[in-house]
Amino acid sequence: MANADVRVRFCPSPTGNPHVGLVRTALFNWAYARHTGGKLVFRIEDTDAARDSEESYQQLLDSFHWLGFDWDEGPEVGGPNAPYRQSERMDIYKDVAQKLVDGGYAYPCYCTTEELDARREAARAAGKPSGYDGKCRTLTAEQKQAYEAEGRSHIIRFRMPDEPITFDDAVRGELTFTPDNVPDYGIVRANGAPLYTLVNPVDDALMGITHVLRGEDLLSSTPRQIALYKALIELGVAKEIPTFGHLPYVMGEGNKKLSKRDPQASLNLYRERGFLPEGLLNYLSLLGWSFSADQDVFTIKEMIEKFDLADVNSNPARFDLKKAEAINADHIRMLDVKDFAAACEPWLQAPHANWAPEDFDRTKWEAIAPHAQTRLTVLSDITANVDFLFLKEPVEDEASWTKAMGKGDPVALLTTARAKLETADWSSPEALKEAVLAAGEEHGLKLGKAQAPVRVAVTGRTVGLPLFESLEILGKDKSLARIDAALAKLTA
Repeated sequence: MANADVRVRFCPSPTGNPHVGLVRTALFNWAYARHTGGKLVFRIEDTDAARDSEESYQQLLDSFHWLGFDWDEGPEVGGPNAPYRQSERMDIYKDVAQKLVDGGYAYPCYCTTEELDARREAARAAGKPSGYDGKCRTLTAEQKQAYEAEGRSHIIRFRMPDEPITFDDAVRGELTFTPDNVPDYGIVRANGAPLYTLVNPVDDALMGITHVLRGEDLLSSTPRQIALYKALIELGVAKEIPTFGHLPYVMGEGNKKLSKRDPQASLNLYRERGFLPEGLLNYLSLLGWSFSADQDVFTIKEMIEKFDLADVNSNPARFDLKKAEAINADHIRMLDVKDFAAACEPWLQAPHANWAPEDFDRTKWEAIAPHAQTRLTVLSDITANVDFLFLKEPVEDEASWTKAMGKGDPVALLTTARAKLETADWSSPEALKEAVLAAGEEHGLKLGKAQAPVRVAVTGRTVGLPLFESLEILGKDKSLARIDAALAKLTA
């Protein structure tokens, strides 16, 4: 249902390669904004100078453009809530933190790391919750002065309420957190730098975010943010508490959450292998959401039309690479052949291509493209599938050679096949098939076994694109010359 008042956000940190779980979260936010006619705010969480980098920031932008995401406010497009990089909003956070302290919603905590660790260990030993014990909650002015005189630094902690916090999660339903499970927490470091626990809720409040859709790993911080929101509303900084929706974990091998260290996690891996953006997004959308009970392949436009938070599943979703590849293959076949040919272009050039640029023949490529389109899983597969057209000699694959030439009498078969191909009609793949079939029959072989030596002689491999269309496109002279070279090798 359209709701132009919906405002969602996506706020990644520019640290390393984008993660497919991060992309799934961005996708759900983007789809929800586009489904409802609302707005998507793209914000950069770059307050960690030690981990964030300009290179990663540019990579984020490039990745989102490649995926086809657009946003209504944020980097490159601006908006009424600029700036959209948290590193440029420090004065805002400092001002809000001071208001929280002045209003009694937050307080300075002078506990040292050693003191906190010792008290947590003692609490664990006693079987009690090991969160912050509130030691600095009620410090008098004199006690604060004494700590200052000692030269102690302090962080700022938010004062959590002493009653349970209940909220209605858009994915998981009603949830309640008791006070003993949500102790007071830090919002500003000792050096004055604001923490994530402060900056994201403040930005969400100031930017009017209505729905916070994020990963399940952040669920434990939600009661903290709700309590902070209530304080911000009382201070006049926020107008309302947004709806929270926590998206299911994306699982990798061994029922473990897919982490940045998992090889399957990197978005760049899929881009480099030649996944189509539409194919990858189609698959990622199924990690926690379902288009319908009997349809897994659909366009992004179709997804946007159907996407509803009510259909997001709370159960963990397992990342299945084979299914991702199968869905991508379906999207490759859905392309117009001209679009397919254009999409393959990067893999037909250096550094992917192993032929000289001047040996690339666009006429041959356009002729073979329709036959290749039905065979690919990812676009990068195209290089090995068509290299026989552009290399001066086919790839030497000894395993393929042994498999095809190691049985029967390949010399006799190839000699017969060559003779029949010599007089065949090379404008007709069917005529070339009949020639090889006839050669096989003379040697008591069915087509499958008869064509194997011919395929390896001409293409270098035992599997590949349709053989007889490939022979036609390569041409009579080159094809026969390669059969002659194979015969010479077999009889040497």
